[in-house]
Amino acid sequence: MRVYTRIVDEVACLCSNARRAALALTSLYDEALAPHGLKVTQFAVLHAVKRRTAPNLSAIAEATGLDRSTLGRNLRLLEGLGLVALSPGVDGRDRVVALTPRGEATLRAATAGWLRLQDRLSAALGDDAPRLLVVTRRVAELARDPARRAEALR
Repeated sequence: MRVYTRIVDEVACLCSNARRAALALTSLYDEALAPHGLKVTQFAVLHAVKRRTAPNLSAIAEATGLDRSTLGRNLRLLEGLGLVALSPGVDGRDRVVALTPRGEATLRAATAGWLRLQDRLSAALGDDAPRLLVVTRRVAELARDPARRAEALR
């Protein structure tokens, strides 16, 4: 468990501040999900699978923002834990992901812990919580949109 108690330099760099916030949030969510044997990335993958009917790896990668390599590692781990089942896709080159009954039960139990933390963080952040969601979504959209990305890099 990481505990962020040291004083960090205040910098104006958007990336540095976003990374620091992401690391801090990841640590909190990982700790909340640990009793269920999950990390927040795995929790997000399980939820992405649950929200779709017979999703392939590309659909899950797009939904979670994970690259295929990172997604593959997480899915192999989740499959080893008996939480997901992988089967051949329509064309045989792709794979389809499904939650197992154990995966559904684990996700249901973990969601309760996730919701508790989500509520506490939202309360602690107050009016900044919805703004944080808006800003982080805009940043992600900026990075995915080729025209806006090119403009930012000029």
